[in-house]
Amino acid sequence: MPFISKIQRQSDYSSFSSTHPIVIDNGGSYFRIGWAGENDPRVIFRNIIQRPRHKITGETITVVGDHNPALLKYFDCTRSGPRSAFDSNVVYQFEIMEYILDFGFDRLGADQSQINHPVLITECACNPVQSRSKMAELLFESYGVPSVAFGVDAAFSYKYNQQLGICSNDGLAICSGFNTSHVIPFLNGEPVYDACCRTNVGGYHVTDYLKQLLSLKYPHHMSKLTWEKVEDLKMEHCYIAPDYAAEVRLFQKGDKKAEEKTRCWQLPWTPSPMEEVPSEEEIARKAALKEKQGQRLREMAEAKRSNRINDLENEIRDLEMLLQRLRHATENDIPLILAKTVYISKHDVESALAKATQSLRKAKGEPVESVEKMDPSSTEKYNLINVPDEMLTPEQLKQKRKQLFIKSTSEARQLKKQKQIEEELERERQRKLEEERRLENPERYLEELRAKHRDLSEKVEQRKKLKTNGGQTNGNHNASGGVGRGERLNPSQRERMRLLTTAAFDRGKGEDTFGAKDEDWQLYKLMSKDNDDDDDDKPDPDEAELARISSRLQEIDPTFIFKSESGSSSAEPPRFRPLTKEDFQIILGVERFRCPEILFNPNLIGIDQAGLDEMAGISIRRLPLKGQGLEEKITSSILLIGGSCLFPGMSERLEAGIRMIRPCGTPIKIYKASDPILDAWRGASTYAAAMQFPQQTFSRMDYYEKGEDWLQSYQLRYTI
Repeated sequence: MPFISKIQRQSDYSSFSSTHPIVIDNGGSYFRIGWAGENDPRVIFRNIIQRPRHKITGETITVVGDHNPALLKYFDCTRSGPRSAFDSNVVYQFEIMEYILDFGFDRLGADQSQINHPVLITECACNPVQSRSKMAELLFESYGVPSVAFGVDAAFSYKYNQQLGICSNDGLAICSGFNTSHVIPFLNGEPVYDACCRTNVGGYHVTDYLKQLLSLKYPHHMSKLTWEKVEDLKMEHCYIAPDYAAEVRLFQKGDKKAEEKTRCWQLPWTPSPMEEVPSEEEIARKAALKEKQGQRLREMAEAKRSNRINDLENEIRDLEMLLQRLRHATENDIPLILAKTVYISKHDVESALAKATQSLRKAKGEPVESVEKMDPSSTEKYNLINVPDEMLTPEQLKQKRKQLFIKSTSEARQLKKQKQIEEELERERQRKLEEERRLENPERYLEELRAKHRDLSEKVEQRKKLKTNGGQTNGNHNASGGVGRGERLNPSQRERMRLLTTAAFDRGKGEDTFGAKDEDWQLYKLMSKDNDDDDDDKPDPDEAELARISSRLQEIDPTFIFKSESGSSSAEPPRFRPLTKEDFQIILGVERFRCPEILFNPNLIGIDQAGLDEMAGISIRRLPLKGQGLEEKITSSILLIGGSCLFPGMSERLEAGIRMIRPCGTPIKIYKASDPILDAWRGASTYAAAMQFPQQTFSRMDYYEKGEDWLQSYQLRYTI
């Protein structure tokens, strides 16, 4: 934070007499407390509380002001955000205010529950009587304060600078604080509250607006954009543009002047190690290692296949011996022989032998016969198929139809399986031939494979272009050079569209009689049947071959990079650009003057209120006393107060804005307070140290006798 907190506990509390006043500047951003007559407050901390929860026990504590970083070890400070006692610039959460006052009095050194010192506390201009009465009740009832005085912080600051000779007796105080901004005119050294003006825009809104803009601009660095850091960036880099529109045009051009006004905040960054390009020796070594690993895998697969063949041959030999015994055995001996095996009947042994024989032929790469052909019980299973229907009962006819369905389905399944096995054997044979060719001449084989890959890639790309743009034209080209949807349809799709168009055209005339004739329903059959000539449903053999060749090149060529349709590599994840120093930079360009501009144009953040320059004109027009001389006196002594008045260019912008709404030749002089932050407390300290200060307070006895309503008419006189 630009304003450092001071929370060290004071040890000289008992050395002050009970008549020595305590001065409190209860600001929306910071709470300042000290002794009257001193130049600086003793204790300063942020006017907020937090209630973090213990990470293990779940106990909740109350932390006033900035939390101690050491608490992060034991307490979770992320779930409990900072809470303020203010709504805009009015205190309304007095439970929070009590925590803050407890902490302030404790840091000042108070060692008792009762505060036996008069208290001067600041409040906002035109503070509601309910807030003032609650504050008085808190000070009188909870702390036992003997007397209290309420004063406006901007008025104390103006009077303090008047004593320093910066501003005159009649003038205008422009106070831009944390939550709100005020314009208060002064006549004869006293504020004229009937003519004051307020806008609900202050330093909080500038910081919040800057945080929003930077978070939208750099979403990956939101964790770095904490409130405290954005506050530092605001106070260090933001400024008020003399002409907002001209400044925006300057940054839109992006010339040298805009670059000079741009600021950069470098985040912590560690350069990543550079990835070296592998040398030819490294590529050759990796290729040899890959080939060695592939050869090892092939040997392991061959050994596994040999073991499988041996196991199947032994199993077939055992089954044949078992069948031989069963054929020569009597009917009474068969159950005794099968009891020593896992088979139940002779049929189970024959089925197991057939399956083992089929598995052996498959392992050796030989054509596999259908199980149905080798199954001797097929005739028994489908015994009703060849029997004429006249010789069967209704129940048998039903059984015959079921057998026909089962047999046709089983034969189709076996044919499909046999076809797949034959295709797999053919692919295996082709792989063996390719491997032999590669081993004979690796360089020639690789060159042929690359050439074939290049030709197929061009062919597939050309086909895709024709499919997208259409192979013929029908006069439907649009203005942008594209083609109509009809040019991208294949013949079957065009036929379906023609049928739909014809049906819609014919049936759109007169009465709809569709379905009256049987041939009308043929239209549904033509549109719903599966078309074998649909190019979209059939796999492209060229694309399949291209994918196979690409996969093969990836295995044997380490320099090959497979490119998919989108142009990215599918063999490995996409490589992202390595992060550089520029990726960890927060650039402040137009944000430097755009955020403080809301003090003059609150509509930038959706607040339909007047800016500072317009508020000055409104306050002057509201003055009860009119006159050219009086207005010139006021505009000749304009004082800037508050933390938001520290932006560079504030005085020049205010002078230009006020000059536009005042008559030509009006003298306008704008001064900046000696210390816009602490002058309010110093003015209150000087005021409380005066001899006439006790006359401006009201005591606890007055409060008990006259009640809270008397506070409505209470008003502090600043000229004593």
